[in-house]
Amino acid sequence: MDRDHLVAIPPPTPTEEKYLAVQKSAEFQDLRKRYRGWVIPVTVGSLLWYLAYVLLAAYAADFMGTPLFGNINVGLVLGLLQFVTTFLVTGLYVRYAGRVLDPASSKIREKMEEEGLL
Repeated sequence: MDRDHLVAIPPPTPTEEKYLAVQKSAEFQDLRKRYRGWVIPVTVGSLLWYLAYVLLAAYAADFMGTPLFGNINVGLVLGLLQFVTTFLVTGLYVRYAGRVLDPASSKIREKMEEEGLL
């Protein structure tokens, strides 16, 4: 690559240095780890559950049409369980965030406010 076309990135300003220091801090890294440790597995699980439902609907119509009682079949129950799953995941996340993430982020925010970053 021709050196004449490279753009130099300026060094961070003092304020940017402070934000970078917060981002590199053990407290912030722990918060990110805890957030990702909850969100990623639950997201993957939810997407797999939804994909399973779609695949069953597309390729296992006989199974999904199996009557359970009256006009209620397996497909209808599994479809309604998608909604239940959504509300359950939301409730569990709100609970987890309130117990784990919010207190940690509040401490980080307080430190940032003390340093005049917010």
